[in-house]
Amino acid sequence: MSVDPAVDALDLALLTALKENPRVGVLELSRILHVARATIAARLQRLEQRGIVTGYGPDIDLAQAGYPVQAFVTLEIAQGSLDDVAADLAAVPGVLEAYATTGSGDVLCKIAAVSHSDLQATLVELTRARSVVRSTSVIVLSTLVEPRTLPLLASRLRTTGTRAPAYRDG
Repeated sequence: MSVDPAVDALDLALLTALKENPRVGVLELSRILHVARATIAARLQRLEQRGIVTGYGPDIDLAQAGYPVQAFVTLEIAQGSLDDVAADLAAVPGVLEAYATTGSGDVLCKIAAVSHSDLQATLVELTRARSVVRSTSVIVLSTLVEPRTLPLLASRLRTTGTRAPAYRDG
């Protein structure tokens, strides 16, 4: 069963241009992509309305910002306490992301810290939550693949072309 991708070639080109030039305006995007400014503005608005583009914030290098230690933490929680854990995790600034998961753990978190002792303090804080039964952590040694989405979107492009007749993928 094939699912129609949410973006076409022009959308992907627009997203790529935004990733490569995050401070560029609509007029410059239209020049880069050789598409009318109104088309770019309409596409951006559609991507935002559909929730595909969720923000335009800067990418931040945590190590350069003073948080060189990162870890993934798996939490086992008391049954039925997901909402409580979510609130507890949201209150800890070092928790960058948290996901409810399947498998032996219930929640997977990504944590950043200024040092190993700071990481330990954050882990102790997490395990103090009443609903956390057990935690297991692994420290990140290096990043092999940076967070990314464009290769995934490109792998499922529509073969029918774009709705912008003047745009030629190239």
